Amino acid sequence: MKRKVTLVCIVVLLVAGSCNTKDKSKKIQSDLILSVNAYSFADLMLARDNRDKQQVYTLFNWLNWCSTQNIKAIDPTAYFFPTYPEVPSDEYINKLKLRAEELGIAISGTGIRNNFASPDSAKRAHDVQLAKDWIVVAHKLGAPVIRLFAGAIPEGYEWEEAASWMIDCYKECAEFAEQYRVTIGIQNHGEMLQTADQCLYVLNKINTKNVGLIVDTGNFKTEDPYKDIEKVIPYAVNWQVKESVFGINSEIRTDFKRLITLIKNGGYTGYLPVETLLVRGRPYDPFQLVPEMLNELEEAIKKVY
Repeated sequence: MKRKVTLVCIVVLLVAGSCNTKDKSKKIQSDLILSVNAYSFADLMLARDNRDKQQVYTLFNWLNWCSTQNIKAIDPTAYFFPTYPEVPSDEYINKLKLRAEELGIAISGTGIRNNFASPDSAKRAHDVQLAKDWIVVAHKLGAPVIRLFAGAIPEGYEWEEAASWMIDCYKECAEFAEQYRVTIGIQNHGEMLQTADQCLYVLNKINTKNVGLIVDTGNFKTEDPYKDIEKVIPYAVNWQVKESVFGINSEIRTDFKRLITLIKNGGYTGYLPVETLLVRGRPYDPFQLVPEMLNELEEAIKKVY
């Protein structure tokens, strides 16, 4: 009888172990949560009705569509809120947040337009205040990260001098954001920040725990952007995955399996937002392109993990 009981226990343990292995496999895949950036629908969201100047296509319309596509997370960029650059009312924020929760859609981040590399100190101060205002909005939305640009390269100034202005602005924003438990995400937007080394230079100078990188896969202006992407993955707090790592005008599609392999090896877990872009002269339909891109990434994740 004792032998029989022992064998039964062994079988139970083996089955439990098998189940745990499957659960771990599922957990590994769920560590990357695909998201969609609202900028993919920029033209629609910026369009206004001639009669009342209201948005033709709203964040709520977009949320409903995302639900039909089983999209798990979104990045509602600030400039698609109807009041931008002014912050929306608490009523609007709560309504958007609750609708997302009803649909089972997480908010992976948000972002503003800013220029911290402007030679005009008043312009920089204005944009720091804009960032602070929207940090509060991010907190109210439950967005973990707010995306801030570095800024355009100012004509007639050395890169290091402009970078010092940016760094001071980021430090001020980070100190403010800490009290709201919001992370500052610095995006390499192809202007001041074009290489991994430039990104890391700025991060090291800031040296603050709640600041990281939004890795824009399409805006490293180097011979092999994959190498730059790989170098900054340990510092990533969010992403913008683009259709091509070689820039908006390139027809060379991102090797999603290679990208996901880099992400896995780099140890990143969390949201992975995608962003498709309209290129003038080419057919563009985000309602087709976004699901296609998500499907490609899902297939790459299955293969790599």
